[in-house]
Amino acid sequence: MTASPTVPFEDAGGARLAEDIESLGQRLHAVRESIGRIIFGQQRVIDQTLITLLAGGHALVIGVPGLAKTLLVDTLGTVFGLDDKRVQCTPDLMPADILGSEVLEESDSGRRAFRFIPGPVFCQLLMADEINRASPRTQSALLQAMQEHRVTVAGVSHDLPRPFHVLATQNPIEQEGVYPLPEAQLDRFLMEIGIDYPDLEAERRMLIATTGAEQAEAVRVMDAEELIAAQRLVRRMPVGESVVEAILALVRRGRPEESELPEVRGQVAWGPGPRASQSLMLAVRAQALLDGRLAPSIDDVIELAKPVLRHRMALNFAARAEGVQIDEIIDRLCEPFA
Repeated sequence: MTASPTVPFEDAGGARLAEDIESLGQRLHAVRESIGRIIFGQQRVIDQTLITLLAGGHALVIGVPGLAKTLLVDTLGTVFGLDDKRVQCTPDLMPADILGSEVLEESDSGRRAFRFIPGPVFCQLLMADEINRASPRTQSALLQAMQEHRVTVAGVSHDLPRPFHVLATQNPIEQEGVYPLPEAQLDRFLMEIGIDYPDLEAERRMLIATTGAEQAEAVRVMDAEELIAAQRLVRRMPVGESVVEAILALVRRGRPEESELPEVRGQVAWGPGPRASQSLMLAVRAQALLDGRLAPSIDDVIELAKPVLRHRMALNFAARAEGVQIDEIIDRLCEPFA
């Protein structure tokens, strides 16, 4: 992959920035190796999850049960030294079960006062397992947390720890008793990451490594402060003018009101908004940083288009009836840049 000529960005460029990128690239290589000892055959998923964290975003992970989604979150928490918590979403889960609540306490002197008890959202890495099983009311409780990094309970705002990331999971098979996520919440996820079954060799290694007397354990490679510094570095990376133009063209071609593609105008109900452009810009920078490169390329834009745009577009009824897949539309959007 070759990076395109770059345009100047504030604080970007120079020998110091290049040294920081190369040094962090080596640390991230160690992070990849540490996670790879626990999670087998899912390198693409690992990389896209790391890109999400480096970009400071949240991820929606979709896959059938038993593909190590929960283990991935636990491993990420260990490797980055983050405080991680897990919420199992069910139809009877209430917003207070996630955000926390106020309780009335009475002191020894008889004075009564409310005390706030933080919920599991007060962590650095939150796993919302099977998020589409929670009611819309509970799903919406995460909206403010994901966007503003704070929550409001009883009219009082409470800041969340930093960094703060949500990794939510969905089971694509069983759809009875689920509540599809609203578009506003889907747009808060930087990426939608699909997990497939591992290949034969990876499953063989997993079978041997996880059924013996001893099992590998994740080790901490970075800490929360280093992750925050990496997120700052991502935003300082220079981006080529051709990459910027590719991102803008790709996203705008996905909107039926603006696209020249007949497939988009006739099959897409609504397209990606400006947050998609922002997410794609951060994601390609994080991809370059993860690979130890000094700037992203158009190849990064093509590679990350599907996980960034897939959940930000919707097919109309006629397209769904004909069996059209949103990935096919995104492939058409990427054709001019391939």
